[in-house]
Amino acid sequence: SRDVRMVNIPKTRRTLCPRQGKHTMHKVAQAKKGKESVFAMGKRRYDRKQRGFGGQTKPIFHKKAKTTKKIQLRLECTECKCKHQVVVKRCKHFELGGEKKKKNAAISF
Repeated sequence: SRDVRMVNIPKTRRTLCPRQGKHTMHKVAQAKKGKESVFAMGKRRYDRKQRGFGGQTKPIFHKKAKTTKKIQLRLECTECKCKHQVVVKRCKHFELGGEKKKKNAAISF
């Protein structure tokens, strides 16, 4: 029997604000990937190489080994609006602000 645990994190957290140097309430959100820049050197180089005839010039990665991703939390201080990110360990199932598990709760079918 494989034990599947869901990581459940509350939407607010009292933690250290790096700007103020004291613990304050923070809003928690899952960090998303930013929009890729068209002007980054690697992108310009890749586009230049792709131009014209000759098909795909660089290898496209297919041999994916990992089954999970590291979860990034984006914490925003409610007082000074300072934002910083924190890494959570790898997990397959992630939930933000879900219901808490009750101890000794009756199992319903």
